[in-house]
Amino acid sequence: MVNAAPQDQWRLLDVQANDTKLAQLAHRRRTLPELAQIADLEARIASLDSRLVLARTKVGDCERAVAKAEADVEVVRSRARRNQQRLDAGQGAPKELQAMQHELESLAHRQSVLEDEELEVMETLETAQQDVAALEADRATALASLEEAAGRRDAAFGTIDADRRAAGDARSAAAAGLPADLLALYDRVAGANGGVGAARLHQRRCEGCRLELTAADIGRIRVAAPDTVIRCEECGRILIRTADSGL
Repeated sequence: MVNAAPQDQWRLLDVQANDTKLAQLAHRRRTLPELAQIADLEARIASLDSRLVLARTKVGDCERAVAKAEADVEVVRSRARRNQQRLDAGQGAPKELQAMQHELESLAHRQSVLEDEELEVMETLETAQQDVAALEADRATALASLEEAAGRRDAAFGTIDADRRAAGDARSAAAAGLPADLLALYDRVAGANGGVGAARLHQRRCEGCRLELTAADIGRIRVAAPDTVIRCEECGRILIRTADSGL
């Protein structure tokens, strides 16, 4: 059994208050809304990056298709110009000139088909470029939101960490000079009870488990020496007797 002077037992309430505050601050740090927002934004940016790779690849493919279509059209146009020049100059035998005329008609048809294909791939390229621009705009917006959320997170971390340092210093001050066996008992009980190792006995009720003590427990505590460290029979926490314990 652990014994400790009443004033040392009372100081456990200060230790407990600071431990509770430290636990609350740690929980707040872990559950800041900005953390979830940052995770969502990072996932969105990663998704946008993947989509941008595909969209930019499509733009590159379309650009190559446009270049090929333009080259194909230019080949037909060049041949048609040469034939037209020869035809206009009357170079060649009549049969050759007649064949040239037929070829010009075929080249005109072929050029029309190729120009339609060129227009189609150019429209596809324009759509792909618009997709890239939209994705880049979305990424820029998400990145700005991420930077803003990270700034709020860092500011909140700074405040919380300052409060944690203050609570830690206050806890150390409250625990300074307390008997080692009393602190060891408190730490052991706190570890087994969600961080709460000591609780006030208030109006015959344990403030740790919120249960009212039985008449037998009250009788036992009433006759206990002031330096006897009392434990709650229900939750096992150290009970601190004060003027309003109702004994």
